[in-house]
Amino acid sequence: MSAHTVLIVWSTIVIVPLLWTVMTSFKSTSEIFASPFSLPENWDFTNYVNAWTTSGIGDFFINTVIVVGAALVIVMILGAMCAYVLARFDFFGARAIYYLMLAGLTFPVFLAIVPLFFVLKSVGLLNTLPGLILTYVAFALPFTVFFLYPFFKDLPDEIAEAAEVDGAGEWRKFFQIMLPMARPGMASVAIFNFLGLWNQFLLPVALNTNRDNYVLSQGMASFASQANYAVDFGALFAAVVITVVPVFIVYLIFQRQLQGSVTAGTMK
Repeated sequence: MSAHTVLIVWSTIVIVPLLWTVMTSFKSTSEIFASPFSLPENWDFTNYVNAWTTSGIGDFFINTVIVVGAALVIVMILGAMCAYVLARFDFFGARAIYYLMLAGLTFPVFLAIVPLFFVLKSVGLLNTLPGLILTYVAFALPFTVFFLYPFFKDLPDEIAEAAEVDGAGEWRKFFQIMLPMARPGMASVAIFNFLGLWNQFLLPVALNTNRDNYVLSQGMASFASQANYAVDFGALFAAVVITVVPVFIVYLIFQRQLQGSVTAGTMK
């Protein structure tokens, strides 16, 4: 079996269920059960309106954008700065800090739930969006540092030295020279972090029980189970599409950056 055949089969496995979900999101519940694979009778956005307003998906979506957006910006800035310092500066304890970051990748998240619960409760951030943002940052930081470390480690020393000769300080050298050259790595880790945080379920379920602060993963679970067999499946499929769309948008924004390389960046 050739590589092209494998890719075609894999693409079909991924795309067909996605297209079926989009098509089903325009059907009523009775249509879904009567003819699940036929085209909808009316191509209107009633299900999307019901999912966004009546089922509260709109509020959950806004909460998710706030939490994931803020956490992603913070973790990318902190992670890039931490990885840069650990990779480019030789100081006592640098390796120990790096290995502690790696240890964070091996620590199961569910073991930290109880300590996180009491820590957030003690500082008044339990069941709040800021508390969830800080938790997401801590959750994604070790992976971000681990991923960006080799990118900064392999950047040419000659460019950093040339910047120093031109009088650039450490902050300017990092933000204007070294960070742009690590753009492919930043784009890659941004996509991975976004997917991980957008789909996070365990942390918000344990640390965010206030329904007003629900994120999409909690809202979808609540929506699917709130009425047992009386679920509006058309609106449920519409909510699934609403949840997936931002993932495509983020990928389209960053996918061009993935085509670059650090070497190409240094040659410009």
